[in-house]
Amino acid sequence: MNYQEKMKQLVSTLNQWAYEYYVLDNPTVSDAKYDELYDQLVALEKETGVVLPSSPTKRVGGEVLKGFEQHRHLGRLYSLDKAQSHAELKDWFDKIKNVYPEAEFSVEYKYDGLTINLTYQDGQLVRATTRGNGEVGEVVSAQVNTIKNVPLEIDFKGTVEIQGEGIMKLSAMEKFNKNHPEEQLKNARNGVAGAIRNLDPKITAERNLSLILYAVGYSQDKKFLGQKEIVQFLKQNKFETNAYFAVVKEFEEIKKCIADIEKERTSLDFLIDGVVIKVEQSYIRDELGYTSKFPKWAIAYKFEAEQAITTLQKVEWQVGRTGKLTPIGIMEPVDLCGATIRRATLNNFGDITRKDLKIGSKMIVRRSNDVIPEVLSVVEHFDDSKDIQKPTVCPACGSELVEWGAHLFCINSLNCKPQIVLKLVHFCSKNACDIEGVSLKTADALYEVLGINNIAQLFDLCAEDLLKLDKFKEKKVANVLSAIEKSKDVSLESLIFALGIENVGQKTAKDLASKYGNLDNLAKAQLDDLMQMQDIGEIVAQSIVEYFANQGNIYTIQKLKEKGIDPQYKKQTGIFSGKKVVLTGSLEIYTRGQAAALIESLGGEVQSSVSKTTTLVVAGEKAGSKKAKAEKLGIEIWDENRFAQEIKNA
Repeated sequence: MNYQEKMKQLVSTLNQWAYEYYVLDNPTVSDAKYDELYDQLVALEKETGVVLPSSPTKRVGGEVLKGFEQHRHLGRLYSLDKAQSHAELKDWFDKIKNVYPEAEFSVEYKYDGLTINLTYQDGQLVRATTRGNGEVGEVVSAQVNTIKNVPLEIDFKGTVEIQGEGIMKLSAMEKFNKNHPEEQLKNARNGVAGAIRNLDPKITAERNLSLILYAVGYSQDKKFLGQKEIVQFLKQNKFETNAYFAVVKEFEEIKKCIADIEKERTSLDFLIDGVVIKVEQSYIRDELGYTSKFPKWAIAYKFEAEQAITTLQKVEWQVGRTGKLTPIGIMEPVDLCGATIRRATLNNFGDITRKDLKIGSKMIVRRSNDVIPEVLSVVEHFDDSKDIQKPTVCPACGSELVEWGAHLFCINSLNCKPQIVLKLVHFCSKNACDIEGVSLKTADALYEVLGINNIAQLFDLCAEDLLKLDKFKEKKVANVLSAIEKSKDVSLESLIFALGIENVGQKTAKDLASKYGNLDNLAKAQLDDLMQMQDIGEIVAQSIVEYFANQGNIYTIQKLKEKGIDPQYKKQTGIFSGKKVVLTGSLEIYTRGQAAALIESLGGEVQSSVSKTTTLVVAGEKAGSKKAKAEKLGIEIWDENRFAQEIKNA
């Protein structure tokens, strides 16, 4: 047997033993036997200078990295919508069951860790990334290579992206703290986040992390019927999967699963902060689709957040981008979820009044790991407790405040520093005008040093101006000016989002751009007209109308036009021009996202549900109620083969 064959045999045997130890929790050999073969492999690697891609010696951690490289995921990673009561969960359940009475649901632990995305090609682990913004994450391959239950090689040879949760088991944290008295970890979630986002992989290795896999985000030539099949695929490829998995049909069964999990929660060797419920069948998932943030077919039931009692010491008022004031409670420090908390949101003055909050009183504060600490209620007032005074002027600029509903607003949008600085940052953000280099600190300097108080003034900046700013050298100045010039070609939907209209996110901005075509038409939009649009209710519509009723905002838009920034919506043309298309059923030739992108690129509009305005339905396998409704309304229906042929002909 030659050296290479011997190394392959050693790697295969050691990885199998590691799988049995770390994933199955069923070791079949002694530590001494494992160490004996491991030492043989190390000696061979030193002698030959060859390290195989799946060698366990790669798990010890390599050299310190210089920084994190960014990578675009093959499939987008979505967040989960949340339910914090049985009533909210029941509403979600009923909406699905009313349309799909055959729907089944998988129930799993919601691990409290850090999302990791693994990419395998030809059976080899080629990349590990963080979730990032869902589309682009940071490459953390060197760190994840140190996690012993992550297979470096799998049987599946196609390209696949697999998502999971990086966790630090409580026993691992206890052992780490015992061995590192100078570096005590308070919280296992912070422990894993700090380990993965550390540029020294050796530190990651010391934390002894685990990765629990639960989803396939992208797979080449591989379709799954549902969550059961996904879990089976993960197990076949030697991944550790969710420690709890059940498939049920009725809501009472889901409630029982949640109750059982809550009972055993404190006895687990890892943190969970809820339960994830997903529609089991993939064809129903495809039909339900996604919002701009969440899959409509999955939800997280969140456990009650950790609570503590502390004293409210004072209240500070923060001014946001839209002029809304948010009261922040400064309180006696209290430990919650492994972190020391000194500040909590009081929401608005209406909430302060409703909860009868006072300075010097005892109150209950709660915190979930992904939620800003919040004051729930008062426990006790004292003789020296003081009422919280409603401010009458803006704490930043001194302008008189106005009261709308439960909120207080500063309407001095042209001269209020926090509003101006935050608007500059938002306008320059990646999903808006994408002017790289304008951070919060830079925006503050633009205001203080250069007197920039309107987003339109960004387009008047020159090199001489920017060189006055701290740490701005010629290269950075050139990059910022180039980004500003490039941003003049911004799309209409990105500009609408960049304007920072309250309650208008990216999806709504895109819908508004498609309907109104330019800013002039949008500025004239009436409340009733806006409310006729899908997914726009009265609150969003009112925000849009109020934005364009503000003369300061109209002034800004006029100044942008003078700089040549007045984009028109570019309707795509092609075989679907003028058509409103609904995708239904399970597609085999294209993914749902690919099909939707093709329709839009060829002039069509993708709708989520069938209505009288729908002109075409593309029906895949197991098409259900949407196809039936289309037949009843006499709407044209194509199968996927016809759809693919029409695309090819186009």
